[in-house]
Parts: sequence; C-alpha cells; structure tokens
Amino acid sequence: MNMKILRPFALVAATLAATGCVSTSDFEAAQHQIAELQDELANVKRTAAGKEDVQNVNTKIAEQTETLLKSNATLVAKVAEIDDRIQNSQGSIEQTNYRIDQLAQQMTQAQRDMEEMRARIAALAVPAPPTTTAPATSTGGAASGEMTVQPPVTPTADPIETYQAAFRDYQKGNFDLAIEGFRDFLQASPNTDLSDNASYWIGESLFSQKKYRDAIREFDSVVTKFPKSDKVPGALLKKGYAYISLGEKAQGVVQLQYVIHEHPKSQEAALARQKLNQLGIETK
Repeated sequence: MNMKILRPFALVAATLAATGCVSTSDFEAAQHQIAELQDELANVKRTAAGKEDVQNVNTKIAEQTETLLKSNATLVAKVAEIDDRIQNSQGSIEQTNYRIDQLAQQMTQAQRDMEEMRARIAALAVPAPPTTTAPATSTGGAASGEMTVQPPVTPTADPIETYQAAFRDYQKGNFDLAIEGFRDFLQASPNTDLSDNASYWIGESLFSQKKYRDAIREFDSVVTKFPKSDKVPGALLKKGYAYISLGEKAQGVVQLQYVIHEHPKSQEAALARQKLNQLGIETK
C-alpha cells in the first residue's frame, strides 16, 4: 500500500530532475498530485481502521452470543430443575391429601365401631327389669279358690336399644328417624355416657340434610353441655364446615382455627388445616 502511494512522488521528482528547471505550473501540478495522494492515504487509513473496528465488533458480538447461549442453557437447566421440584411437590401434596382422606374415612369407621361398642357395653351394664307378679284378687261372684290375675304392664323401650336403632338409621341415611331416635334417647337418658354422642349424631344428621343452622345449634349444645366430651373437637370442626357451607366464610375460618388452637393433636385439627389450605389460608 505504501509503495503505491510513493510511486507518484518518485514520478514527479524524476520529471523535475530531467527538465532541470521547475516552473510554476509544474510546482502546482506537483502540489495537486501530493494533495490527491494525501486524500488517498487518508481514505486507505479510514478503510483499514473501519475494517479493524468491524472485526473487533464482530469478535465482541461472537463472544457475547456465546455467553448468552451458555446463560440460556443454564437457565433452561434451572427451569427444568424447578419444574421437576414442582412436579414432585404436587405429587407429595396429592399423596398427603389421599392419606388424609383415608385417615378421615378410617376415623369415621372407627367412630361408628366405637358407638356400637359403647352401646353394647352400656346394654350389658343396665340390669334387666325385675319380673313383677300381679297380686291375685278375689271376686265376690267367683267360686271359692278362683283368682283373677291382672295383665302384666308392658315395660317402656330400653334406652340402649333406642340409641342403637337410631345409630343404625344414621348409618343407613335415614336421618329423620335417626334424629327422632336420638332425641328419644336423650329424653330418657340425658346424662349418661352416650348422651354427648347422641347429641353429636343429631348434629351430624342435620348437617347431612344440609340444615346447617340447626346443625350449628346442636353442635353448640354438645360443646356447652358436654365440654369434656371427646365429641367436642368434631362438633367444633363441623360447625366450621356448616358456616362455610352457609357462605359465612369468616366465621367458619374462626371455628376451624379454634379447633387447631384448642385441640392441636386431634384428627379434627388435621382436617381443619386441610380445609383452611383449600381456602388459601396458611396455618401454623
């Protein structure tokens, strides 16, 4: 490139040397050629600098592209890892919910078995009614030695049998009959070991009929009349369910939180947490 630029200078010098004199026109021509050469040299420099800059830019673009590709690959790997974790978490949640449902079903069945067992134990504890013999009375018109016997008095229904029949009606879904039977039992035996159970199953029967207000009142009766009963956590839990079914979410949430606070280790507390989580409410 420099040889190409210097050739005009050599040509001008040779011409001037051959003529042996330098005229004004020759000098101007030489200046013109020098100016053109300077312009050409500047253009060459600009072109060379531009190519170098472009090459540098291309190099930087290539480096940044490679960096971005690596970052993108890392990001894709992290997203895949997070997705796997989410899938595993969802699977764990589903398994937990399934186990809770199974436990709830087992608890319900255990309650039913316990009810039957309690009823049988109570039936064994109740002594059989004594057999009464009606006194013989003589009649004036009867022959000597003839006696008139009074018919035996029909005994009232056994409360334990009433309870058992009511519970069987509840299991069969005959809720009206179950409510009637449990009320009859409570009227005959208001303060026995099965009284709190009878009141609770009345509430359950009303709840199953979607008579939520009446169910809440009956569950309140369990809590107030039998505060030490093992049916209290279940009554509180079902009160919360009833309020939520009525659309009174805030009151229902308070009831469920109360179950967790007052009976933290009970199965009802686990069910209350599950219900609150379904409602989007975090629990401790």
